[in-house]
Amino acid sequence: MALQLAWIGLGNMGRGMCKNLVRKGHLSKPLLLYNRTTSRASDVSSEIGHSAVATSIEDAVSKSDIIFLCLGHDIAVQDTLTQATQGDVKGKLFVDCSTVHPETTDKVAKAVEAKGAYFVACPVFGAPAMADAGQLVCVLAGLQEQVDKVKPYCEGVMGRTVIDYSGSAPGKATLLKVIGNTFILSMVETISEGHVVAEKTGLGVDGLHQFIETMFPGPYTAYSNRMRSGDYYQREDPLFSATLARKDAGHAMALAEKAGVHMKNVQLADEYLKDVQDHMGNKGDIAGIYGAKRVEAGLTFENKS
Repeated sequence: MALQLAWIGLGNMGRGMCKNLVRKGHLSKPLLLYNRTTSRASDVSSEIGHSAVATSIEDAVSKSDIIFLCLGHDIAVQDTLTQATQGDVKGKLFVDCSTVHPETTDKVAKAVEAKGAYFVACPVFGAPAMADAGQLVCVLAGLQEQVDKVKPYCEGVMGRTVIDYSGSAPGKATLLKVIGNTFILSMVETISEGHVVAEKTGLGVDGLHQFIETMFPGPYTAYSNRMRSGDYYQREDPLFSATLARKDAGHAMALAEKAGVHMKNVQLADEYLKDVQDHMGNKGDIAGIYGAKRVEAGLTFENKS
């Protein structure tokens, strides 16, 4: 029997993931889309084709066999799944691609399973451009049989590879995701620091960027370009908002503290992210750490010549 898929949450990551599900996922039925802002769901549907807009969360869930979620924070995931499981969801599979605390993941998984449904955690590594290109790294955890149902939509569709925690509690996947995101935080802080020192010493950021591009192609080069170009303060919608980055940093530090470890690099990045929020508000992006370090060094937040 052909499966009906639904997708809830069309932020920077969700839009690209949906596009690749439609174009490479061999869906027999149009993908059902739901977003809190209906106009965004309509726009995405028009862009990607082979999809339809659900009128509510309940509408999307009631018509679907597999329901993907990609939401910004823990409360949104909890509230959405509470609403989604109000009706008869026996036998349905919920797949959460959000980045949340592993305790949240295990809590919502138990609540979903108590309703007779199934739950798989599927957080992803990669920037929005990687989501759009289908080059994400998907981390899967949950019952083996249910994870196997999700894999066909990951490698070669939404992602380039899978990190498989089949048979483990779903929270294992989000534990890896939270720890993994601390590498991004530290990377951005390090690049920001290097660019400011290069500028203040007279070396110049272009030469440093050439070094980065040569030695560290990929995310390092991408973030270096965002800093040099001014993208970190010019865009209306952040690619990785400072608010969500601080959420991830908070989860990581709490997990580390519980384990008897201190994450000083993460604490430092979080302090700069607070400065980014103060300067940019909701437009603040993680790459704005560069601007915060510029201010600390007696320069302007914006790298205007």
